[in-house]
Amino acid sequence: MLKIRVLTATVALALFLPALFLLPKGAWLGLCALGLCVAAWEWACLAALGTVGRLLYAALLVALFLGPAILGAPWVDRSHAPTWAYLGVALFWIVLAPLWIRWRPRIAGTALLGVGALILLPAFSAAVDLRNIRPGLLLAVLATVWVSDTAAYFTGRRFGKRRLAPSISPGKTWEGVGGALAAVALYGFGWTGLSGAVGVPEWLGGMPTARFWIVPVLLGLAVAGMIGDLFESLIKRQAGVKDSGRILPGHGGILDRIDAPVATLPLAMLAFMR
Repeated sequence: MLKIRVLTATVALALFLPALFLLPKGAWLGLCALGLCVAAWEWACLAALGTVGRLLYAALLVALFLGPAILGAPWVDRSHAPTWAYLGVALFWIVLAPLWIRWRPRIAGTALLGVGALILLPAFSAAVDLRNIRPGLLLAVLATVWVSDTAAYFTGRRFGKRRLAPSISPGKTWEGVGGALAAVALYGFGWTGLSGAVGVPEWLGGMPTARFWIVPVLLGLAVAGMIGDLFESLIKRQAGVKDSGRILPGHGGILDRIDAPVATLPLAMLAFMR
């Protein structure tokens, strides 16, 4: 299974990197719309919609995603999504999602579909906006998630004893969390030497120690990614499924691979927006 996962990840990365750096803005927007369409379809499956319902839900989210650019919304010159959308979803991930994970309320139907729109639209919009700032910035933010996930997996396998959330995701441990944060901190210190290539948050630009503030920013993003991972695991568990889909061999569905970035990218956009 590990070999299949590694092979799938390698192929996906080989396709993703040229697209990230070479596609024109319009093509990248279309690629993000395609990813959103698949993610929305999978979320509608978790909400137990039928085929027609899934199609309508995916089409609605794609229309909401592309609509501002097509119609020339007043904020599109600055960002694909308005700042209030990023602030709203940040509130969800920082306050509501941890409470949701703690108390585990069960919702379904329209309410669950609304949550899907709330978290998916800003995430894919942030993928557009961060890439427009600088492709290397989007890659560096995603690498934060990859470093965190990889370190958590191997640290947890080697040292894991205390379960993080046994009723939601039994394989995750507090030791894995510690390993992930340590790895992200090291990655952040490495980022300080490359800040000219990937940028620093605008609100830190005038500070003489701005580069070193990247580390706590990345640690916060890593924690948000863990919350996103647990939240999606909770929704899948309540839906009675192991994976959100089967499109990625060894990984499951698109949602299974973007559960952490869905939470991380909008927060990164708030940190790095110009």
